[in-house]
This record gives sequence, structure tokens and C-alpha cells, in this order.
Amino acid sequence: MSPNTRTYLIQGLLFVVTIITTTLAGAEWIFGNLFVYVDNPLRWSHFLQGFHFSIPFLFILTVHEFGHYFTAKAHQVGVTLPYYIPIWFGITQSIGTMGAFIRITSIVRSRKKFFDIGIAGPLAGFVAALGVLWYGFTHLPPPEYIFTIHPEYERYGFSYPQFAYENAAGNLRLGDNILFWLFKTYVADPALLPHPNEIVHYPYLFAGYLALFFTSLNLIPIGQLDGGHILYGLLGRKRFSAIAPALFVLFATYAGLGLFRPEEFSVPDDEEFFTLLAYLFFYIYFLYICLGKVADNPRTALMLSLMIVLVQFALAFLRPEWDGYPGFLPFIFILGRFLGVYHPETEQNEPLGIARIILGCLALLVFIICFSPKPFVII
Repeated sequence: MSPNTRTYLIQGLLFVVTIITTTLAGAEWIFGNLFVYVDNPLRWSHFLQGFHFSIPFLFILTVHEFGHYFTAKAHQVGVTLPYYIPIWFGITQSIGTMGAFIRITSIVRSRKKFFDIGIAGPLAGFVAALGVLWYGFTHLPPPEYIFTIHPEYERYGFSYPQFAYENAAGNLRLGDNILFWLFKTYVADPALLPHPNEIVHYPYLFAGYLALFFTSLNLIPIGQLDGGHILYGLLGRKRFSAIAPALFVLFATYAGLGLFRPEEFSVPDDEEFFTLLAYLFFYIYFLYICLGKVADNPRTALMLSLMIVLVQFALAFLRPEWDGYPGFLPFIFILGRFLGVYHPETEQNEPLGIARIILGCLALLVFIICFSPKPFVII
């Protein structure tokens, strides 16, 4: 068996497994239940319903990746077909995949090529997500649908939100972004629109929302994310190398905002005080690890970590109602330690033309309308 054939088999197998895992995950979100480790597990008929999530979600993901792939081919850059990453926990809910990626197998020497390859994926995936969301919001099931998922709500009738969430714990609510809000406000029939706590049971809406979330993450203008390729193409190496670390520090500052508050340390119990202090030191060390490859030396990384914490304390004191989103901290760790904040230098640094600058501004607009400051809220 040739190496190419073996690679194609691995890619095909990963894709098939990812279809299965995303379908399993989709059914679990639709029905709010699991296939294993529960008293009343989901069954084959539920699995088939999961295709209403997996097909639109993988369609968007595939369009995104092939946007990169075909653009790279057009520029005669060596590139692989997508590798899909299946994941399914079984004991808790997941989305069935950690995404997909293509490998660029040749050196990209042109700033324009990096820009084109970087921007093609999120713009193509964004268009696909618009189609899925339009279909989902214009084909909402009747209001009674929610009673097939939560039969315990039926005794309250359509006034169930007034009673069902009184002592609820662990419900997942999707935080609005601009585009999702526009669809809910101007496209959906208000009589059919589900309660925000129940959108995860509507597979086309959930798949579209996740697509917007991952599109916004990819468009963060840092490192070798798609947004990093775009900003590098627009600004060039020197200006990008100054702006990207600053954006990374701002992102980390926002994520941890409100995690520690000055008044929390005014406790009479010494044991509680030292426990909080230990958590704070661990958090500073976490930031130090994230900033290790951003700063030019360890001392600078430590100073930046302390500066972030001081700014967060100051904002928590001045504006106690402001909160960040700690859910972004794992992504910050991945960016800082693995993906990188800086961008590989290119030999050909010709400036972009007007058409590409307009596309770059369009990508920035897509980022703004897809980004949610608090994408997933547990209530």
C-alpha cells in the first residue's frame, strides 16, 4: 500500500468516525439524554435523529476546510485533504468532534498567499452557516415540540418558562452574538421561537450557532489562526508582530475579568484567605505559562502576568458588574503554548490590493457579528 493510499484511508476513516460521533452527540443534545451510563438511555431511533445535527454541522465544517484546500491548490501550495478529529465522551455531552484541519506541506513564501488561504475558509464556512441558520429559523417546529423533549413541561403549558427554571441547575444557554440575534429578531416566527434555554434541542439552530462560534474563534487575529493570516497579510510582519501580542494580552485580560475580586480577600477566616491566595498564585502562574512564548524573556512574561491581574483587580473594583468569560482561558492556553501568537515570516511581502483589503475588512465584520462575549452560559 502506497503512503498516499494509506493517508487517504486514514482521512476517510476519520471522516466516517466523525459522522458517527457527531450524530451521537447531536442526538444527545436534541433529547437531553445520553446513550450510556443512564437509567433510560437513548436508542437507535434517537441516533437517526442525530443526523439533523451532524449533517448541517459537518457540512459547514467541510465547506470551511475546502475553502482553504481549493485556494491553496489554486496558489500551487502543497496541501492535504482535511483530517477530521472525532471525539465522543459517552459519559457526558460533547459536540462529537474537535474540528478538522488541513496540513500545508510546502513553504508559503508569499504574504498574499497566506492571506488568500487564511480568508477563504472562514468566509466559505460563514456562507454555509448562513444557509443552515436561515433554514433552521424558517423551519421551526410547532411550540409543542418542546414537550416531546421535556414532557415534564407539559403540565405548565406554554407558560413553562415561568415555572420550569425556578430551581433548575445545569441548563446551557447560548449567548447571543449580533448575527444570531438578527436571525431571532427578524427571520424567526416569534410564535415558534424557542426559549433561549432550549435552543440546544433544535439541531439546525445549534449547529449554526456552533459554526458561528468556531468561525469567530478562527478569525481572532492572532498567530496562525485564520484571523492571524488575514491580519498578517493586511499589515505585514512588523506591525503584526506589535499588534498580535497586544491583542492576546487584551483577550487574556477579558477572559479572566471578575475571576478574582478585591472584596473576596476580606475574609475573617485565615484558612479561607490563604486558599484564595493560593488560587491567585496558581492563576498568575497559568498566565505566566501562556505568555512564556509571547514575551522576550521570563521576567517580561511575569511582569505581563502581574499587570493583567492588577488591571483585572482594578476593573473589578471600579466596575464590579463587569465580568469576563473564563471559558476562553483553555483556548488562551492553547494559543499561547501551542498555536503561537506570532506569525511565520514570509519572503515576499508585497502589499495587498484594494480587493483583498476589502475582503479583509469583510472578514473583520464577520468576526464582529459572529463573536459572542459569553458564548455558553451554565445557569
